[in-house]
Amino acid sequence: MLYSIDRFEGNYAVLEHGDAFYTIERQELPEEASEGDLLDWTDEGWRIRHEDTNSRRQMLAERRRRMLEGNS
Repeated sequence: MLYSIDRFEGNYAVLEHGDAFYTIERQELPEEASEGDLLDWTDEGWRIRHEDTNSRRQMLAERRRRMLEGNS
């Protein structure tokens, strides 16, 4: 299952999965984790899905670009 980091609130991270939100301690995540990263849970703990995160960010950037071009 994939989770995304919606936001950080102090020492906590709010993760989104579908329509549900989960709050975990920020220290449970990899040190380099940032908002928008996609994660999954493994036997070793939370893991950032770098390829999936990068693909998602590129898709969102392209969508934003197309929306802005449509408003010009």
